[in-house]
Amino acid sequence: MNTPLWVAIPVITLVVLATRADVRSRTIPNRLTGPALLLGVAVRFALGGAPGAVDALFGALLAGGLLFPGWLARFMGAGDVKLMAAVGAWLGHPGGLIAAVVALIAGGVIALVVAIRYGVLLQALRNCAALVTGLSRGPGRRPTPVTSGVRFPFAPAVLAGVVFVLLRQA
Repeated sequence: MNTPLWVAIPVITLVVLATRADVRSRTIPNRLTGPALLLGVAVRFALGGAPGAVDALFGALLAGGLLFPGWLARFMGAGDVKLMAAVGAWLGHPGGLIAAVVALIAGGVIALVVAIRYGVLLQALRNCAALVTGLSRGPGRRPTPVTSGVRFPFAPAVLAGVVFVLLRQA
């Protein structure tokens, strides 16, 4: 199934603008993600009726929801989650979910490269082990994650996820 241009152009524009902002300032503005989410739902409703809107909302919920635990654990910013939800609204289901999974994989690769570059790979691996151990203890017993302090923009990983979905459907 080919992605229609009325989806591909806005979603690529959204993610390119978000990537530019994230690389420059390490933030993704709400004035970009909020309207993009609402517009995605509105356009899909206008062109597909109630089923289109439901698909947009489901895509937003799944895509944003997949990144939400990363925000809760303080490994990513809220802007990353909101960007992924907006992407999910435009791509719907399963496109939004696939884009989120690919973005997480791409983000992991970026994190690995950044950790090696800054010499914090061993610390990052210890932190991952501590996180997994903490998660196995159950709610309310999780330690605050220790981070290396090295941060990187996640929007380029979201861009990779979107490009993957669009090329896969081409």
